[in-house]
Amino acid sequence: MMLDNSLALRRPFRDRSFGVVRKLARVNWLFVLCVCLLAGVGYTALYSAAGGSPQPYAQSQIIRFFGMLVMMLGIAMVDIRFIAKLSWPAYGVGILLLVVVMLAGHTGLGAKRWIDLGPIEIQPSELMKLFLAMALASYFQRATPEQTGSLLYVAPMALAVLIPVGLILKEPNLGTAVITGTIGAMVMLGAGVRWWWFAIIVAIIAVSAPVLYHHLHDYQKARIDTFLNPGADPLGAGYNIIQSKIALGSGGFFGQGYLHGTQNQLNFLPEKQTDFVFTIIAEEFGYLGSLAVLGLLFSIVALALYTAVTCSHAYGRLVALGIGTNFFLYCFVNLSMVMGLIPVGGVPIPLISYGGSALTAVMLGFGVLQSIHVHRDVTFASPDDL
Repeated sequence: MMLDNSLALRRPFRDRSFGVVRKLARVNWLFVLCVCLLAGVGYTALYSAAGGSPQPYAQSQIIRFFGMLVMMLGIAMVDIRFIAKLSWPAYGVGILLLVVVMLAGHTGLGAKRWIDLGPIEIQPSELMKLFLAMALASYFQRATPEQTGSLLYVAPMALAVLIPVGLILKEPNLGTAVITGTIGAMVMLGAGVRWWWFAIIVAIIAVSAPVLYHHLHDYQKARIDTFLNPGADPLGAGYNIIQSKIALGSGGFFGQGYLHGTQNQLNFLPEKQTDFVFTIIAEEFGYLGSLAVLGLLFSIVALALYTAVTCSHAYGRLVALGIGTNFFLYCFVNLSMVMGLIPVGGVPIPLISYGGSALTAVMLGFGVLQSIHVHRDVTFASPDDL
């Protein structure tokens, strides 16, 4: 799965002669269109979640999105070599923020995951996923096959992954910790690290699962128990997933019609503006509407991977791979959760679920992704470029 570093010799990008207008022309506008369409889906679903009103979810979310869209395009204009220089400082800031969360974070729903900044709250674990991908990419950008095959060379980056994963687990936030670790593994695999090392780690975790279960928090154990037998407590721990499945099935092929979903409008759906927002789409627009949204999500992942494949420098390819993996895991975990395929966890669906932290982190990552796309032909002439 190693991404060939020799591609860095292709077509040097004469970026010094490229003004903002020419850089804007190099933006992947199909990707931007898909992102805007997905945000439109989010507005539609959140409008319905509020019973046919833009308040309190849809209006604030779409305003926030347009602000983030401007930020994304602004980041796209920044030379990726400058962004690359910020990789390890960003990683350090991310670790510092996770420590602040652990010491003085805002507690919500039984977990410390947020830093309260007055008018806004930030969730550093969401930002850490991008910063980790950037840091790993800067380390492996010039790695040779001999180096990526050496445990001594790879060990420091394994530690760089384990530190944020451990801090996120302490919040506790098992879902985000697993996603963060998976992003780190994917970037390292893309750099050429031996796949069977990760296979051994996964096997060890699988064998240790019964022991690890007993060290989980009570609410995490309850989620697993409910996943295995949701009917055991249909009005308590199993309520969310049972109502979610009812909504998914009641939409049928064509749906019940916009603003006419019974589970949604009668407020049977739990957390319908955040974790379970996809159930509104499934109930009101049915199988066809759900399939269209899944196609849009798949298109964004595919376009992110397209940027990774077509980029001429290893740094951009590895970061793009990490960003694409992050978005895919957001979608996979959330959709699997609402369908009852995995235990319920607090993982939103990007650009559709209500909330600022995930939206900010995803759009920041998309900005870096578009910078990679715009500057996909630059050459990192010296180590000073990192």
